[in-house]
Amino acid sequence: MAKYRLPVIDADGHVYEKDRELCEHFEGRYRSLRRLETYPIFPTLDGWPRGLMAPEAPPGSTPESWQAFVKEVGLSQAVLYPTAGLAVGLIQKAEWAVAVCRAYNNWLAARYLSADAAFRGVALLPVQDVPAAVEELERAVTVHGMVGGLLPANTVLNKSYGHADFHPLFAAAERLDVPLAMHGAPSRGLGIDHFDTWIKVHALEHPLAIMIQCTSIVLDGVLELFPRLRLGFLEAGCGWVPYLLDRLDYEYEASWGHEASRLRKRPSEYLRGGNVYVSCELEEESLPYVVQRLGANQIMYPSDFPHERALDEFSRDVPEFLARDDLPETVKANILAGNAQRFYRL
Repeated sequence: MAKYRLPVIDADGHVYEKDRELCEHFEGRYRSLRRLETYPIFPTLDGWPRGLMAPEAPPGSTPESWQAFVKEVGLSQAVLYPTAGLAVGLIQKAEWAVAVCRAYNNWLAARYLSADAAFRGVALLPVQDVPAAVEELERAVTVHGMVGGLLPANTVLNKSYGHADFHPLFAAAERLDVPLAMHGAPSRGLGIDHFDTWIKVHALEHPLAIMIQCTSIVLDGVLELFPRLRLGFLEAGCGWVPYLLDRLDYEYEASWGHEASRLRKRPSEYLRGGNVYVSCELEEESLPYVVQRLGANQIMYPSDFPHERALDEFSRDVPEFLARDDLPETVKANILAGNAQRFYRL
């Protein structure tokens, strides 16, 4: 087992869902679900053949392989997010979205959270039906012990999370004292459908979706209305943050700033106020600058395991980060564990 001079918490790891396992956890009229296996439970993310890019026997596809990863990398805790479930926002039928989210959360609790105390779960929420999403967040937290809720960054709702329709969900998260995290993956609706290679799509799909949601949330005054709400913007690196700090302030101070009428201070002040957390890539060269602009207490380490890389590549991340000479030890400690502890209340 790897041992470091600082504790390490994975703020964003992933599980691989299996439809045949999820089917065992449906409730209500879907409990005896008969499903044609030709069609997956979750929508495909965007039509790109992502499954072909995984190794033949991908790591992290069972609780046991995740336990081995925790030991290998030296994690004290790992917060688990879905993979296929990142497309839940693309489900058109609200009733089906509710059923699928409940089944996923039941499955995650039974399959992973009960297997190891180091595993912490984030609930999948059916944002197509906000009252049901509120109910599911409360159930996931109080019954399954989950540490937050996932808001898919890409949806078919034709509105972003700054919309007043989502206020009851933000109020519930405040009341339960759990964060809500936005996580991208689908590229649909981002204006890049014409790209003809995967590398172009993957370069932009996460940051574009995250920046759209962050802009909506800040300028629509969510952080003014819900001052105790903790929000996470994950898997887009952190280099986008200084740009958005400057850009939103510029727009707010221009002649159309009156359109953000709920704001009582500059957008950047909300983003730097301690409620908004982002994940980083440990090797990002701009990380010291982001720390300077955003602060050292709002940036978290995500492994993104088991996606896209070989196991030995994941194992190098923390040692190489600890060897960086452009960040003080206190900042490294916050990024590796302290900020995730505060964000998720671990």
